[in-house]
Amino acid sequence: MWKTVLDKMLRKLIVVGRIRVTWPDGELRSYGPGGSLEAEVRLADDSIVKDLAKRPVMALGEGYMDGRLVVAPEALYDFLALLIRNQQQGDMPGWFDAVQALRSWTRSIEQRNSPKRSQRNVHHHYDISDDLYRLFLDADMQYSCAYWAHPEMTLEQAQAAKKQHIARKLRITPGMSVLDIGCGWGGMALTLARDYRAKVTGVTLSENQLATARARAKAAGLEDSVNFVLRDYRKVERTYDRIVSVGMLEHVGYPQLDVYFAKLHDILAPDGIALIHTIGHVSEPRPTSKWLDKYIFPGGYIPSLSEVSASIEKSGLWAADVEVLRGHYGPTLHHWRQRFEAALPQVRAMYDETFVRMWRFYLVACEASFEEMFQGVFHLQLSHRQYAVPTTRDYLYHDDAPARLGHAAQ
Repeated sequence: MWKTVLDKMLRKLIVVGRIRVTWPDGELRSYGPGGSLEAEVRLADDSIVKDLAKRPVMALGEGYMDGRLVVAPEALYDFLALLIRNQQQGDMPGWFDAVQALRSWTRSIEQRNSPKRSQRNVHHHYDISDDLYRLFLDADMQYSCAYWAHPEMTLEQAQAAKKQHIARKLRITPGMSVLDIGCGWGGMALTLARDYRAKVTGVTLSENQLATARARAKAAGLEDSVNFVLRDYRKVERTYDRIVSVGMLEHVGYPQLDVYFAKLHDILAPDGIALIHTIGHVSEPRPTSKWLDKYIFPGGYIPSLSEVSASIEKSGLWAADVEVLRGHYGPTLHHWRQRFEAALPQVRAMYDETFVRMWRFYLVACEASFEEMFQGVFHLQLSHRQYAVPTTRDYLYHDDAPARLGHAAQ
């Protein structure tokens, strides 16, 4: 029965490319007209057939993790990219669309990220092991989209370019106070303190990241310029000349978007500038993947441009500039994935094979999503006053003052 159901689903879904499926009984069937993108998958037992027919998104990830859905590691990207491309163009079952719509309606319940729940969510992902992240991130441990000004850049160069691009938008002068919301392992805060001579406070909910960031500040001799604290952004009280947040808005959750931007309004100085760097949908809002929510980013939500725009409008802040970075996160994830695969002996010394397959699936699925879906990165530049930010973007590309300032600081 379930083989018949899944077979019908695949025949309707696969309208571009071709996927070859080896069923548990050994039968090989092909779906799709063929083309530039082709993939192969083996379904190892009947249980994965049933699960894929009933809950395809969750079963896809779980089946790969536990070995019931078999795809060669080097072929996983093509397999997932083909499915995502066809999900955008093919004919999903009516019940699937209904479930997705229901999850969109209930997101206010699913993503009630109170301070305590937010800390638990952060602990799930960021406190597993700094050693794991060191294996595939750049030397500065930037865990967000890089800025590929030139495709031949190294990951280190592209991440440095990301930080410089953000710093230019912040328009920092020496001595300014800067708040870094969700400061990670401290790379952005340390850069602003060292190269731009800012006084930076970094807040995080990750104990691992806090310890590493403080150790890095001490090693760099920047303890007087940078202060890292374990604190929820909602509990920040004082005002700051500048606010930066890189890759943190995705953890806020849909119900808290209004709270988040209202808080920015309250703690940003009258002449201040805030720069929010976040993943976003350039399409209608859609629910978070159930698999990603369970295994990778509990409580996470990627907002659409319409959703963040609505919350900014309510906050009373100026959307001084909004830049959509396209074609930058796919290459970033590709570099992370290559480094992860190259470091498999070290990863396997720390984790079992289920974790290896889970992490590989996460990196590949995200890379394919950025390449195949209406998904990019938003730079939301916010201010209280219209002229706090220059009226053109010329300063981003012709003003070399930040570079001179960086040399002076060094």
